[in-house]
Amino acid sequence: MDFQPPKYRREFFTSPHHAGLGLATLGAGFILGAAYPLALLLAPAAYLLGWVYVPDMPFFRRWVDRRHASAQLEAGRAEAAQFTKRREELLAQLSGFRRQNYRALADVCQDIETASADQPLSSADPAGDPRLRKLDELMWTFLRLLTMGNSLDRFLETERREEVPRLVQEGEEEVAGLSAEFESLKAKGGELGMIEAKERFLSSRLERLEVLRKRQQRIGQAQANLQLVVSEQERLEQQVKLLRADAIASKNADTLTARIDATVEHLDQTNQWLAEMDEFKDLAGDLPATPERIGYAAAQALADRQMPPRLPREPGRLKEKR
Repeated sequence: MDFQPPKYRREFFTSPHHAGLGLATLGAGFILGAAYPLALLLAPAAYLLGWVYVPDMPFFRRWVDRRHASAQLEAGRAEAAQFTKRREELLAQLSGFRRQNYRALADVCQDIETASADQPLSSADPAGDPRLRKLDELMWTFLRLLTMGNSLDRFLETERREEVPRLVQEGEEEVAGLSAEFESLKAKGGELGMIEAKERFLSSRLERLEVLRKRQQRIGQAQANLQLVVSEQERLEQQVKLLRADAIASKNADTLTARIDATVEHLDQTNQWLAEMDEFKDLAGDLPATPERIGYAAAQALADRQMPPRLPREPGRLKEKR
């Protein structure tokens, strides 16, 4: 989110201070003008002086800054809510084991925050700590990788059910046979109508074969992309777990900060690769820069944590009530 600094004179034009200035100068001059003609001259001059000085006065600038900050906060909350909704939708679309992978890595990030509670990493205002926001960025990239893997898995499963390689092989054999029949028919000097019909049929089967070959090519590309996606997922998981090990073993905040920065820098190539994949353009984009921290925990995971644990039922309790 791009926040622009306030323009105080433009804000003054629509502010209640401007209305008050107009009433106190022009309005008063109009009312007193009949009795004191000089007021008709002094009122516009006072109004112009107000335009010159009031927008630069500290009390007015503080009012504008508070109003601007409140508007930014509301806009940031709206953007954060929209992003959170999108993230929950992506999580809901994942398969069960991928959703579990996300929650497991979110727990690792929570361990990092807990282990660093007595370090500057967990400041009095966690929302303003850029290092905690980088954990959010890591989890957002991880979710995008999980979503890509989920989509690729579904695509490959659909193509596997239709046995595209077998269809390609059968199509090639069929086209070879039809080509031989067509050439034989031409060599024997068959009827013109029969030759044209055979040629049209052969052309149709060739086009079908070309489509099947394109599908097979897409399958190979999807398999290669899936291997890369899974590899990036595993690399990111291990990097985050290394961050947890550093947070627990070392009480040096600078070391942990450097490790987080290095991990985020390593993701630049991954994010660039994600942005270049046309079929996943909707997953492009970084974490929005909002005034308040968005976090990474899934809504269902938060609900599970907030639920009180179930107490075990005492044996024989129902019998005692009888």
